[in-house]
Amino acid sequence: MMLTNYVKLIDSEEGDCFYREEIKKLRANIVFTGRKYKKIMFTSCFQGEGKSDTVFHLAVDMTKLGKRVLLIDADIRNSQYVSRFGVKQHVLGLSEYLSGQVDEVNQIFYQTNYDNLFLIFSGAYASNPSEMLADESFGRLLAASAESFDYVFIDTPPLGQIIDAAQIGRFCDGCIIVIESGAVSYRAAQKVKRQLEQADIHILGVALNKVDRTAAGAYGHYGKYGKYGKYGKYGRYGYDKSAQTQ
Repeated sequence: MMLTNYVKLIDSEEGDCFYREEIKKLRANIVFTGRKYKKIMFTSCFQGEGKSDTVFHLAVDMTKLGKRVLLIDADIRNSQYVSRFGVKQHVLGLSEYLSGQVDEVNQIFYQTNYDNLFLIFSGAYASNPSEMLADESFGRLLAASAESFDYVFIDTPPLGQIIDAAQIGRFCDGCIIVIESGAVSYRAAQKVKRQLEQADIHILGVALNKVDRTAAGAYGHYGKYGKYGKYGKYGRYGYDKSAQTQ
């Protein structure tokens, strides 16, 4: 696959040493799952839980192992990537490709200033993103990308608000749910879990985000991004006590 586009990303949210250590733990868990999990989507319950920062920093950290990583921003409705990373140039993206506005798929691949990290932007806003993301052409794009990259990470809209992630998930090998500690009820998290299961999407685990390190000692050792594990641990540790008593 020939990649000729280039974009410089400015990351102003690198985090502290605890944050970086938790990203490394998340990276290790993904690597340990084996090579069959290459196309991994990330979703959340609601906007603002730190999902996009999580997947970006995870992608960067994965490249430090020498892995070639493609990060796809699939939030066609409400992308923050251009502003988040200070991108000044005009970029083409996923919506232009899925709507047939680009002649060659290579036009939407961007090499970044991070070695081995490549990016597909969401592209311009579209009025029918669910239909676009459910189209088989998106599945073919992911399948072809998995042949050229070690990992393909797909940053999807919050499943608790928009159905797009469930459409995307059928083309992926697995899903990681990013949950903000103390901000999402157990009931809301379980609803997202059920939606994924009903769509037959394999849940690899949960990245518990924005954990208060001063309070986390009562539940175990957690950094900013919390513990990566099977989904049941969210309920087990009871971060929403009110939900447990209902």
